[in-house]
Amino acid sequence: MTDLRFALLNASHEDAHTTRNFRRELDATLVEFDATDGDLPPSVAPTTAGDPGAGEFDAAVVTGSASSVYHDEPWISSSVEWVADAADAGLPVLGVCFGHQLLAAALGGRVASMDGYEIGYNEVHHHADGGLFDGIDRTFTVFTTHGDAVVELPPDATELAANEHGVQAFRAGNCWGVQFHPEYDPETAAHVTDGKRDRLGDDRVEAVLAGVTPDRYEAACEAKQLFDNFCRAVREPERVTAD
Repeated sequence: MTDLRFALLNASHEDAHTTRNFRRELDATLVEFDATDGDLPPSVAPTTAGDPGAGEFDAAVVTGSASSVYHDEPWISSSVEWVADAADAGLPVLGVCFGHQLLAAALGGRVASMDGYEIGYNEVHHHADGGLFDGIDRTFTVFTTHGDAVVELPPDATELAANEHGVQAFRAGNCWGVQFHPEYDPETAAHVTDGKRDRLGDDRVEAVLAGVTPDRYEAACEAKQLFDNFCRAVREPERVTAD
């Protein structure tokens, strides 16, 4: 049984795929909070791995969302504030897609709408020496889907990965953000893509769906290693100094 207990800030507007994917990929007990309903963890205090205590967590993970960080919605501002407090308290945080953008905003970075939209299995290049990307090739395949991007990193943050669409990963202290979706399975990739028809049009959606193949998914599975690396960073922070 895992010795880690994570707060999962679910920003997906009750998309069942999100819960399934993160529970499959993270070797931790996940306590889920519906961030979009204003439901947030009561405590931001970090604890010793294996001894979380009542209402406390070893780390937090923030999921993707159909929303934008810069939308004027109470749940978003509350989530930004919670993550900022958690990071300030030293709690490790992993943000994925929207979570990556929310983390950047919470730490003083800036998020903006992109000119285009990145979607599908694409290549990303990391320049980290170990850490979150330990065991992952310098150039790797991931599923991406986003129309917003981190356009200004938080102060003291380090870019870890990028592609032609901009920042794909960063680290700031005990916090990491990744723009792509290492947790996606093919069912999720197809579901999310199909839901973009109004925005992207049928032709582009069909082209992306044609690329959701077993081979492309198998290639993208390499990036799932970062979940184990994050858990290791939480469990043994003294061993994860690279990036």
